[in-house]
Amino acid sequence: MFEVVLNRIKMGTLQEPSALTARLQNTLMSYHSLDENEWRVAKKSKDVTVWRKSSEEFRGYLYKSQGMVDDNPNRIVDYIRPGPYRLDWDSLMTAMDIIETLDQGCCVMRYTTAGQLWNIIAPREFIDFSYTTDYQDGLLSCGISVEHEEQHQSYVRGFNHPCGWFCVPTPDSTTTPAQSLLTGYIQTDLRGMIPQSAVDTAMASTLINFYTDLRRALKKA
Repeated sequence: MFEVVLNRIKMGTLQEPSALTARLQNTLMSYHSLDENEWRVAKKSKDVTVWRKSSEEFRGYLYKSQGMVDDNPNRIVDYIRPGPYRLDWDSLMTAMDIIETLDQGCCVMRYTTAGQLWNIIAPREFIDFSYTTDYQDGLLSCGISVEHEEQHQSYVRGFNHPCGWFCVPTPDSTTTPAQSLLTGYIQTDLRGMIPQSAVDTAMASTLINFYTDLRRALKKA
């Protein structure tokens, strides 16, 4: 749907990011409004469900995850978006650097991920544009990979198609502790020679673990 427009974003074109943030936000909103019948369950735990559907951006899947998290949206998103908290709790992420800070709520970051499935999926590197904005009574934090010439030879460069996290308070969030509904949309092209079955297993499990790690970090803090 946005392959031509969003998949060729170069670092030098981000000095005026307003057009990109609008397209990115609209794309995530379109995912968020998809009918339930378009999704198939990929994996389910006691308190998190992961669905998937064919992506319109590449030959892979768009994943949706959803679960409740005990805290308010501002604090939850602070732990998700680029910043001082993410690297401390996300077990998949091994390094993160903010390459450039743009308008308020916008930045470009480089991060690396650990190998998965006994290193069938080798460590990956991503260069992502990240944007956080208000959504209803909560927040939306979204992103997309951008072109960047410098690459570390020890990593395969992956690519994140439009992805993001919606976090809104529950109707009874005035209770203690506050509770929020966290819904994520992820479509990652890991690239390289990887069996599709391995990619599917890794993506669904990674999203389940993401909620577990996040809840544990928020509870500790």
